[in-house]
Amino acid sequence: MITTFRSNSISDAAKEIGAGEVSVDELVQKSRREIDRYEARLKAWVELTDLSTELASSSARATNGADQPLRGVSLGVKDIIDVRGLPTRCGSETADPSIRENDADCVKRLRDLGAVVQGKTVTTEYGYFAPGSSTNPFSVEHTPGGSSSGSAAAVGAGTIQCALGTQTAGSLTRPASFSGAAGLVMTQGSTSLKGVHGMSGSLDSLGIMTRNVEDLDYVYRHFSGRAGEQSVDPENLSIFIWDGSGLLNLDPAMSDLLRAVKKIFTDREIRTHRFIWDDHIASLVDDHKTIMSYEAARSLGAMLKDKRKQLSPQLQRLLTEGDAATDQMYSEAVFRRDASYQVFLKIMSRDSVIIGPAAHGQALRLEEGTGSPELSRPWQLLGLPVVTVPGASTSTGMPLGIQLIGNKHNELTLLRLGKVLEPLLRELPSFSNTQTPSTLKEMKW
Repeated sequence: MITTFRSNSISDAAKEIGAGEVSVDELVQKSRREIDRYEARLKAWVELTDLSTELASSSARATNGADQPLRGVSLGVKDIIDVRGLPTRCGSETADPSIRENDADCVKRLRDLGAVVQGKTVTTEYGYFAPGSSTNPFSVEHTPGGSSSGSAAAVGAGTIQCALGTQTAGSLTRPASFSGAAGLVMTQGSTSLKGVHGMSGSLDSLGIMTRNVEDLDYVYRHFSGRAGEQSVDPENLSIFIWDGSGLLNLDPAMSDLLRAVKKIFTDREIRTHRFIWDDHIASLVDDHKTIMSYEAARSLGAMLKDKRKQLSPQLQRLLTEGDAATDQMYSEAVFRRDASYQVFLKIMSRDSVIIGPAAHGQALRLEEGTGSPELSRPWQLLGLPVVTVPGASTSTGMPLGIQLIGNKHNELTLLRLGKVLEPLLRELPSFSNTQTPSTLKEMKW
């Protein structure tokens, strides 16, 4: 019996393709049918590719002897990332509408590994706060988060196996948590961002979303060229539990989830430590805002100087704040960031992981926006890798995610721990939530 991409891991699908038990065309066409079936509900896509062209290109690469461990993987690409043959609209009418002649480096890498691009996914305007059209895969009344909205919705719904996103503040971690997807934000600067239209050069990072951490580990290992590299055994890690430092008013469900995570380790006689670093975290949050607005005003703001009145009020405010940020304010924020990182290194060894809330709780209702990035700002400013682990849920059936934070270039250790934790989170009972929507229109995937 041929299994579909919904019930099959990416690595198992790759083995079946290699054994001739299923074809690339079958898997990719099945994904397209699922995309078409649910798009009116999810609104996750800006534009889809011509599959006959995509499949012919993928087949040509395979025929030329390329190693393709991701052959047949259906990929969504956030619409601030260039895809050959499509425009990059950045969620805004002010973007250059011209057709891109080349793939972004990250897209080219995944194509070379065998992935097939299904299309461009919805983003908030230039990766900031103005919402796009996408809805949450678990509730039509709720946001999938932002700015990697369409990528999270499509992966969380299971209509594709993998999607590219980006993060400047909390643009991938939060959507993954809200939409029940696994997410990885790579160490800032660890991979090429050529062809990615970000807003803050020192903060922008590339990210990947998949349906679970096992798939995420498989995709990242091949994408990064680290397939054969070893990682630290979770039993040998120093585990820190972070409660969010009061940055947001955590929903009781999220607080209960963090206590349940701690108990998972306690029951296995693995000691955890409370991560107390509130003064530095508060400073990092403020400095992240300064650096982000300053850099956005001088890159995106300069590019759009004649079109600012056409931008959303949210983005206009960011650029105005950036205009007001002085060189001295920026330099001082960078100095504090670097000083905090040196302190961080004294606390966190290569074998240490912080576990904390990926968002305040379940996804917000659409009219409330895409959610706050506060819980991601400190780690993004430090350039650290983060893995969002799905599996937990509220009593209303909405996803809850935790984030694993490690030192730079420690992605594989985070992913290994995430693979251990995810099935344990899925075994937990649902968590009672203060948010009780009167009509929660759930979608069973």
